[in-house]
Amino acid sequence: MAATPAPDNLVGVLRDTVVALVRRDGPDLSARQLGVFLTCYLQEGAHTVRGLAAELNVSKPAITRALDRLGELDLVRRKVDPMDRRSVLVQRTLKGTAFLRDLRGIMSEAHATVRKTAAAEPTKKVANG
Repeated sequence: MAATPAPDNLVGVLRDTVVALVRRDGPDLSARQLGVFLTCYLQEGAHTVRGLAAELNVSKPAITRALDRLGELDLVRRKVDPMDRRSVLVQRTLKGTAFLRDLRGIMSEAHATVRKTAAAEPTKKVANG
């Protein structure tokens, strides 16, 4: 069983991941766009604007704006639900799947870097006083 990383290590992985995403060629995503993207790709099932808004506890217009940007980048695609034409389904794309694969690689590298850094630091002792 793997040990749970310390909160400081998790923040370090997040920082290194975000920095790598910002530095790489191409557009970077806002936190909201990334949250919507990851929800669509990591949670199974059909996703709708209404469902994403409820899941992320944000307004439907905020989800629509995030999906507009993700659609421009071809990371998701919207399609009218054939069962309920009032509803729009959010679909994954090949480019989005590739982005998720790249993101996993970036996070793995960030995690390895943070682990090496944490292992190299001397153990901090708390003084009783």
